[in-house]
Amino acid sequence: MAVTLRDVARLAGVSIKTASNVVNGYSFVKPENRRRVEEALTATGYRPNIGARNLRRGRTGFIALVVPELGIPYFGELASMMITAGREQGWNVLIEQTPATREGERAVLEALGPHLIDAAVISPEALHAADFADLDPGVPLVMIGEHSVDVRIDHVAIDNVLAARTAVGHLVEIGRARIAAIGEHPYRTTAALRLAGYREALAAGGLPQSPELVWPAVRYHRQNGAEAMAGLLDLPEPPDAVFCFNDLLAIGALRTIAERGLRVPQDIAVVGFDNTEEGAYSRPSLTTVAPDKLAIARTAVDLARRRVTETDEEFEPENIQTPFTLEIRESTAARRP
Repeated sequence: MAVTLRDVARLAGVSIKTASNVVNGYSFVKPENRRRVEEALTATGYRPNIGARNLRRGRTGFIALVVPELGIPYFGELASMMITAGREQGWNVLIEQTPATREGERAVLEALGPHLIDAAVISPEALHAADFADLDPGVPLVMIGEHSVDVRIDHVAIDNVLAARTAVGHLVEIGRARIAAIGEHPYRTTAALRLAGYREALAAGGLPQSPELVWPAVRYHRQNGAEAMAGLLDLPEPPDAVFCFNDLLAIGALRTIAERGLRVPQDIAVVGFDNTEEGAYSRPSLTTVAPDKLAIARTAVDLARRRVTETDEEFEPENIQTPFTLEIRESTAARRP
């Protein structure tokens, strides 16, 4: 016979309500009771009937993740983390990709009504504050990433200015004096924040601000990094280091450097951003800023759960910064003769 929640409660010596609170992830349970219920869950092999539970609550059991481009490894890896985090909270995760335009992002969110999902986590590129006001209030939203708009929505991100400053500060520390940046973009909040951190690190290191060393990228793909690196190497005085605003740009830069017969890091040091798997296995392996993607996913899902279960409409939105590290690898090893 299937194990019921009553069986779990009986084995743990608690009420069914307490056992239910533990299963549903509520925090207001005494630590000792939580421990006993968790042990009983393990001992009995209890598995909640998610479908029946959602039906009773009037929910769908689905949460959506909306990202600009799954072809960028960061978003693919984040999607995997979201699936893990969603399952931990009893949600299935739907993945939606937008064309990273205002119209495309609006169309996706308008299609994801409460008849399909309980909540949505979105990494927007182009939405305005007015766009959020027009959306169905029955679907709680959590925003991730760096595109901030003045709306009452929970927001999860890393400190991009500090992260970029840390990455470029590392290049300064290893003795690089002419440090370029690839990834400037007129409309990306991500680019503005990382460019600010780059400039702060140069100022802190006593290095000049050289406009010719800051190169734009229409998209954050390998080709864009390769093309920008070619332009930098054609300068009368090329850089001795480059900070790329994501790992794909850095991978493209590595390719161009190799084609020009230069060495990394002896001639040019390279730093990326996102800590994707490709960078760990490139040759040389890529030094990169590593956001805690699982922490981003879990925090976003937890905020979504709270908005689904809480009924207070006058909530104060939370702006949560998750941690990052700088993964130092072969592309910035100390200079060798």
